[in-house]
Amino acid sequence: MHHSIEIEGLTFSYPDGHEALNDVSLVIKPCEKVALVGPNGAGKSTLILHLNGILSGSGSVRVCGMKVGKDTLGRVRAMVGLVFQSPDDQLFSPRVYDDVAYGPLYQGLPLQTVQERVEESLAAVAMSDYSQRISHHLSMGEKKRIAIATVLSMKPEVLVLDEPTAGLAPRARRSLINLLHELPLTMLVSTHDMPLVKDLFPRMVILDQGRVVADGPTSVLMEDKELLDAHGLERPF
Repeated sequence: MHHSIEIEGLTFSYPDGHEALNDVSLVIKPCEKVALVGPNGAGKSTLILHLNGILSGSGSVRVCGMKVGKDTLGRVRAMVGLVFQSPDDQLFSPRVYDDVAYGPLYQGLPLQTVQERVEESLAAVAMSDYSQRISHHLSMGEKKRIAIATVLSMKPEVLVLDEPTAGLAPRARRSLINLLHELPLTMLVSTHDMPLVKDLFPRMVILDQGRVVADGPTSVLMEDKELLDAHGLERPF
């Protein structure tokens, strides 16, 4: 069986010369739920954008056994559902239905299959009654759910989220945590929300200055106050 994500020796610098990733290696198994944490500027978002080929550095990135490269981008992007921090970066159609249908339509699926995908995806995020709603009229929590539905409609094997709880009210945050807990997918989530990490992710990877500085059970790393302090992380109560 292939690993869901396999990164080996990944290094990446931006055009201004800033080295965002330095020799990062990481393996995530099928159905693992892993939190990626670290201070601002650690390289978390840069790492995430390599998983579906938006960025490309030196080293190797494989998704479900497939090497990420120019000739595999279409297949890789169908396997990796990337949910951005701001749902407004993901939702651009007049209706919720159109946003969720976009991916399957782009894949060239029959209209009946597209409709089934939309219904399944909205049901999975408990938003079945929202298909005819106008996306930009929704609350932030509702938009985040719809953004997740837009990638679920592509039937991904890996779900990657960037700061999923940012900007959410407590009730919407709890609702989203419950949703993520129930989704039976491999999950890599970049977040500053340490209580979320404690509640949802058995494994935690700490990234700082473009390097993996710790990788292990969340329950163990959360007890290492010195480690957390050294990398600007707060232990949740």
